[in-house]
Amino acid sequence: MDTAGIKTAILTALGILGGFLSNLFGGWSASLTTLLIVMGMDYLSGLIVAGIFHRSDKTADGTLKSGAGWKGLCRKGMMLLVVLVGARLDLIMGTSIVRDGVIIAFVANECISIIENAGLMGIPIPAVIAKAISVLNGGDRPGDAD
Repeated sequence: MDTAGIKTAILTALGILGGFLSNLFGGWSASLTTLLIVMGMDYLSGLIVAGIFHRSDKTADGTLKSGAGWKGLCRKGMMLLVVLVGARLDLIMGTSIVRDGVIIAFVANECISIIENAGLMGIPIPAVIAKAISVLNGGDRPGDAD
């Protein structure tokens, strides 16, 4: 088999796999694309925080550790499995509410993590956003005594 034939076979296999996965997740959508983009941005920003700034809260010394990176990838894989469960529940019920709700929740969570990573890099975070993240993470609640 020549290189053109090998290339065609590989691209055909990737196309079949992509179509299968897209169907499994209830079809490809802008929300799923957005989730994958913010997941990648969060992972990359976490690598930058640990590898360049040495300020990661995932390790004792704040540096890059393969174990912490592997855990992060496993978490993101589990997030995709939860989206898959949501898509399959929607299929049973004939809706698209569960998958979309799961995706929106995970996108919000990833965006919070990206903002936290930006703060660890020294990028100034507006006070209102920092306070909202603190509340979402179980910190001070509005109206709590100081």
